[in-house]
Amino acid sequence: MLVSRGSRAKALVACATLLLATSACGDDKPEEEPGAAQVRLYGTDGNMLNSFPAELKDRADLVDGMKGTTPLTPLPDDFKKRLLSVDPDLTDFLYSAEAYDAVAISALATQLAGTTEPRAIARQIVGVTNNGQRCETVALCLRLAREGRDIEYRSVSLTRAGFTDAGEPATASYATLHFDGEKINDGKTEFVGAGDESGASTKSPPKPRKQGGGKAGPLILGGLLPQTGDLALANPPLAAGVALALRDVNAAGGVLGKPVTWIPGDDGTNPAIAKATVARHVAAGVQVIIGAGASGISREVLPQVAAAGRVLFSPSNTDAGLTSVDDKGLYFRTAPPDSLQGRALADVILRDGPHKIALVARKDSYGEGLQESVRAQLEGAGIGADQMKLVTYEPPAKGKTVDFAAGAAEIKSFRADAVLLIGFGESAAVISALADAGVPIRH
Repeated sequence: MLVSRGSRAKALVACATLLLATSACGDDKPEEEPGAAQVRLYGTDGNMLNSFPAELKDRADLVDGMKGTTPLTPLPDDFKKRLLSVDPDLTDFLYSAEAYDAVAISALATQLAGTTEPRAIARQIVGVTNNGQRCETVALCLRLAREGRDIEYRSVSLTRAGFTDAGEPATASYATLHFDGEKINDGKTEFVGAGDESGASTKSPPKPRKQGGGKAGPLILGGLLPQTGDLALANPPLAAGVALALRDVNAAGGVLGKPVTWIPGDDGTNPAIAKATVARHVAAGVQVIIGAGASGISREVLPQVAAAGRVLFSPSNTDAGLTSVDDKGLYFRTAPPDSLQGRALADVILRDGPHKIALVARKDSYGEGLQESVRAQLEGAGIGADQMKLVTYEPPAKGKTVDFAAGAAEIKSFRADAVLLIGFGESAAVISALADAGVPIRH
């Protein structure tokens, strides 16, 4: 809150009069500088989750008033109910639709290829989403694929257009989310579209094969999802989306006449853990790896996956640089690139009319990539370089927390009135550090 000018006693009287719990009332909290601007917090897909406030423990109320964006399509109630039938404890649905579609597209591409050979599967993936007979359920799409028909798959995350030549969505939907009462207030959620349908691929894939030709299954999918690590708070909806898709594919007869097999695996939000998981999947004969959760982890393991001739298909990677990465034609994603999210996020920030903006990011390809995208969008909208401060931090080692005391002091000295947090669960330590430094967080 804004603290009245004058003595500490007057500030305490003002707090009692206004009944505002967010002030510097109480001797155990840092005193705000006279005239300090209230700071509004903004988040991204890595922390705008109902599970995020728990990372702050007894300070969970610090997130109230925080808003941000995430790639999110308005999910049908039926889809949510089916996800909850898989995991009744779900509190978030972020990337659940993208996880569902990554598995479904992999299954359909394999059926059309008529073989479980990974490179043959990869050559069908983009075509599954473009220029064929439109189908909107796994069962119908599989039936058409078994008949050797070209298909155009549309589902919960792919609604407007299919994949680009690079193997990622040409269009996307973003949601603006708000924290109230330590949870996302669904009543305030707004959706906006991004991207261009003309960006979808027009190339023809190899001719589909009818079932019975080629190498027999089974199709084996391997998980590379954040069961542990900084992004673990996003794992439940990812896992639920995968499980629901597997259930639907196998209920519809499986792929190449056999049930699809799933081998779970952890990426740990850690390159060493992820590489060990990839090695196990390759040894087990996995043809398509679903993951990784974080863009930086996919960058780390992609050379290993490509060298083994496997497909890497992520439901949640958004690093714009992955669009042009050397992937040997084996990397795909159902999440849209941050070149689109940066624009949506800048719009959300600009609506509030900030004067000074601090862009805080974890130091990896996801954090720094989105930070740069937002910076460029803000600059294009007329925000000068002197009105922005870019701050990064090293992702914490396992079992450690981010020490952001110096960064918080920088932001306080800069007198920012808006702080964007680009990170995962460790963003909670950044918020705590801001509060500890006496930065007046707006609720």
